[in-house]
Amino acid sequence: MHKSYQIGNKELSIADISNIINLDIPLSLSSKAKNKIKRCRKYLENKISGSEDPIYGVNTGFGALCNYKISASELVQLQRNLVLSHACGTGDEVPVNIVKIMLLLKIQSLAYGKSGVQLKTVERLIGMFNNKVLPVIYQQGSLGASGDLAPLAHMCLPLIGEGEVNISDNGCYRKRKSTDILKKFNWDVIELQSKEGLALLNGTQFMSAYGAWSLIQSQRFSFISDLVASISLEAFNCRLDPFNILIHNSRPHKGQIKTANNINKLLENSSIQKLVKNHVQDPYSFRCIPQVHGATKDVLDHVKSIFNTEINSVTDNPIVFVDEDEIISGGNFHGQPLSMAMDYLAISLSELGSISERRTYQLISGKRDLPLFLVSKAGLNSGMMIPQYTAASIVSQNKQLCTPSSVDSIVSSNGQEDHVSMGANAATKLYQVVNNLERILAIEMLSATQALAFRNTSSSNFIEKILNIYRKEVSFLEEDRVMHKDIQKTISFFQHIDIDQELV
Repeated sequence: MHKSYQIGNKELSIADISNIINLDIPLSLSSKAKNKIKRCRKYLENKISGSEDPIYGVNTGFGALCNYKISASELVQLQRNLVLSHACGTGDEVPVNIVKIMLLLKIQSLAYGKSGVQLKTVERLIGMFNNKVLPVIYQQGSLGASGDLAPLAHMCLPLIGEGEVNISDNGCYRKRKSTDILKKFNWDVIELQSKEGLALLNGTQFMSAYGAWSLIQSQRFSFISDLVASISLEAFNCRLDPFNILIHNSRPHKGQIKTANNINKLLENSSIQKLVKNHVQDPYSFRCIPQVHGATKDVLDHVKSIFNTEINSVTDNPIVFVDEDEIISGGNFHGQPLSMAMDYLAISLSELGSISERRTYQLISGKRDLPLFLVSKAGLNSGMMIPQYTAASIVSQNKQLCTPSSVDSIVSSNGQEDHVSMGANAATKLYQVVNNLERILAIEMLSATQALAFRNTSSSNFIEKILNIYRKEVSFLEEDRVMHKDIQKTISFFQHIDIDQELV
């Protein structure tokens, strides 16, 4: 069992999220965070005690119903009704790894002590996280302002004994009723107090969780793209002149320089680079790898900075400022920064897939002394012909998915909420683009390793080491077979590859 990660001691980073999720690190609240939460709750209770002043979401209705005053005797019912009425998500279930990040990010936001929640509410969320009790949430229902209302409502249903959860059973998740889980852990139903339902439902944790997961995966694929491209460079007998650092220092985009350095390290001392090159230049999909892959790396850095700010923010409404004696209603739940950033990230990842498919196309074309479709008996065998079709179809879908969500909006709540971010749509589209990219790169890996085998010359030590591991999973294609299995094995290989962080 790993030592717990203490929420409230320091800012959370994307790397922290990756470690917590992948290493199964439990959470705990720091003493500092506990004191902030209790102090804020006490302040809020004192503020509304005996006061008739309307405070949005505390003693009023929500959205367009904000002018409806709620009596003190109905405040608890108001919060329960809020969660129940907003749990109207639909569509596919949110993957459990995304749900786990949602819980983590909601806990992080509430720990700042500006939301007015009870300490036991936050501790229950931590208990759910640590015991892998992951609420069933649906992908459709959020406009990305006023936060991710429907998804977060489903996330919070188990607190009040409603809804369903997925619970881990020896690594496999099984669906159970929330009431069964409360009994299993001897947990009481949380009676939500004034503002608590609103604090739980307002927020950007659905968008943020998808974005954080996508950033973690994207960093992996940034390196894998360089690795697979290096194998393709060797297979197509390309020149390394375009990767000379003098070129990239003269146009010093950070990502471009990093990509060129990666390729040079990956292909260091390659015997293939000593072969005679009868061509003066290579196609753009090879020659411009630093420029294209590098641009994606720069987008990753930008988007990561946006999300590092977001995951360390208070995004519910209203926000309670104890020291300033203020409870202020604003719009920190609006997902525009995330929506635009995720649209940008999706475009950059789509381009990694686009240039990858072009390299695959070149490899199977019968050029550079390679057999047509990379198989010895072409005609009798189709070889690598149809995997390129598959890559092309996925690339085309990614282009369609890259229509930006952030430029869209629709009026809701009777005109009170008249501009929304559509960040949830940006999030789920990005998720699909990330998964699509993995499949496109798997097809390039299949083609590149097949082509390289026809060179009969060794590549660099690093590439040869990778190839030896890969060939234990996917054998050389002597004659036609079911390629779906090879694609899936390659995806599995990517997911277990040991990434050298110095090269990323």
